[in-house]
Amino acid sequence: MTQRLYMTQDTLAMDTAVVRCSPREDGLFDVVLSATLFHPQGGGQLSDRGTIAGVEVVRVSSQDDEVVHVCERAVALGDARIEVCADARALHARLHSAGHLIGYCGEALGWRAVKGHHWPGEARVVFEGEAGMRVFEAQEIEAMANAHVQAALPRRTVVEGEMRKIGFGELPLNGCGGTHVVSSSDVGRIRISKVKEKKGQVSVHYELERV
Repeated sequence: MTQRLYMTQDTLAMDTAVVRCSPREDGLFDVVLSATLFHPQGGGQLSDRGTIAGVEVVRVSSQDDEVVHVCERAVALGDARIEVCADARALHARLHSAGHLIGYCGEALGWRAVKGHHWPGEARVVFEGEAGMRVFEAQEIEAMANAHVQAALPRRTVVEGEMRKIGFGELPLNGCGGTHVVSSSDVGRIRISKVKEKKGQVSVHYELERV
């Protein structure tokens, strides 16, 4: 079992141990660590990038109770220094947190967030209508979301058993395994690029301004 330290820490570098390294058919190597800071792809978020003992990590996935790091070369078993790419982590965390802020805005208008996709260049939150829902207006959602950003709401993390919940300020907690900014102000300005309705669902597409 891999200890998933990214769930409770924002640390990007540490010493850990390589417990398995096995070759893949594509010429890459699957590396398993005793504990990791790397977030695997999933929950609408891309995986972290970085290095293990100086070897490039191409992608990271979750397989049962292990986190598998796909590396360019073999890594020796035993102690190893791992480092997560700070720029990629920051972008993914900003996008994921922005999705949560947009989710709060949709719910305030009577909609329920059912899916989030927080990849750069294609980020969106999908909603389904509830009783008494209001029409989505891109400008209104954008203004509401950026009000949350400007409020500098602190991230709240609550772990209940195997479930981790994330919230900002006094806004509701939501079950989430992704990475998030420490304060909503770290998200930066959110721009709603498109609101699309199809088959009873509304997709709110968004982008972030550079910080």
